[in-house]
Amino acid sequence: MTAGAPRPAADRADAATVLDPDSYVRGVPYEAFARLRAAAPVSWVDEPEGPGFWGVWRYPAVRHVLRRPQLFSSHLGATQIRDPATPGDLEYVRRSMLNMDPPGHTRLRRLLAGAFTPRAVAALEARIGAYAARLVAGMGAECDFATVAADLPLWTLADLLGVPESDRYLLFDWASRVIGYQDPEYATIDTADRAAVTPMARAALAVRPAPGPDGRMPDPRSRAGIPDLYGYAHELAAEKRRRPGDDIMSALLAQVDGGGSVTVDEFENLFWLFSVAGNETLRNGIPGGLAALVDHPAQWHRLAADRSLLPRAVDEMLRWWTPVVHFRRTAATGTTLSGVDIAAGDKVVVFFASANRDPARFPEPDAFDAGRTPNDHLAFGHGPHFCLGAQLGRAQLRAIFGALLDRFGARAPQPAGPVVRLRSTFQNGVKHLPVRWPARPE
Repeated sequence: MTAGAPRPAADRADAATVLDPDSYVRGVPYEAFARLRAAAPVSWVDEPEGPGFWGVWRYPAVRHVLRRPQLFSSHLGATQIRDPATPGDLEYVRRSMLNMDPPGHTRLRRLLAGAFTPRAVAALEARIGAYAARLVAGMGAECDFATVAADLPLWTLADLLGVPESDRYLLFDWASRVIGYQDPEYATIDTADRAAVTPMARAALAVRPAPGPDGRMPDPRSRAGIPDLYGYAHELAAEKRRRPGDDIMSALLAQVDGGGSVTVDEFENLFWLFSVAGNETLRNGIPGGLAALVDHPAQWHRLAADRSLLPRAVDEMLRWWTPVVHFRRTAATGTTLSGVDIAAGDKVVVFFASANRDPARFPEPDAFDAGRTPNDHLAFGHGPHFCLGAQLGRAQLRAIFGALLDRFGARAPQPAGPVVRLRSTFQNGVKHLPVRWPARPE
């Protein structure tokens, strides 16, 4: 753009559609994303409540933003479109690895990287596979698969963090409240069995906020809005100090107590990150993968005939469903993106749901192809913030779909009722996925 040139604006109707949480109850608005992407790689979007932002729609531009933290910062305004409510909230969430730039982000990432190496994930795979097989064996041939699938990432995460099995539904509730804050059902969800949880869980639940007179919970994306999560983090920390184990919590506490290489605020934010981000991507990605196969039964038959395709199919599930719709960055300095002038301080929002359907990168992007290759999708991000748990996520998907294929063979799943989707502009979520597998022929 030349100086003084008008900035390219997104179509108002399409921009309003992709910012409306009710759109996602009906399904990700891919047609609106396609029009925005076709019109421009980057365009200005007016917010209903906020200063507006640059929407980044095409695959190359999204990758460009994600791999240049010196230009597009996670730290300056954090990573949600809407600004934190107060300067204090912003200051606190900046201590999360999710909202850091190098070198602070690099320091924390290196401390955690050992837990997510291919060797470390391989050591977990046998346990993940056994639990996936148990889940699949225990479900009916007709079931709500979203409910079944939610348990695998919960179990895996509890194992990684050293959370007792009886307390794992606390993780489910916290993630639901944070990710589903736009959804009335999830915003106040409370599924933990108080009679079964540990004393440390009961202590945390004692400070769980109650809905206000309007029926709404406090904003869970602030520290004050989800005190039960932070309370549990400290209760669990006290237990790990008494009885350290071979888990991430014990390793983090060694860093907190052994010279302060991880601060208490960083520890709290890392527990939040694992509890929420470590849960939601797979909790929605697993049923999303099955939804793809329900819609494309020929691809189920293809997998049943050739199980060597399963690793490729897992990546195609993540591309086709794309659990996280977008993330925000903030321009650290004036720069140019795809020929558009971006001012310092502007919000820049990358839309993974659009980039992963970019036809210039993925031929026939709306089709689900279990053997798609290459498939360098962006479901796990890109650049310095590429998801640490990507290999663990793929391992869980391989395990549960392998177990389903073991049980049902060539019998492809069929819909057994309406899909109920999460009301959220951020997470491509599925709350209920009724499916059935036909009976085995006599």
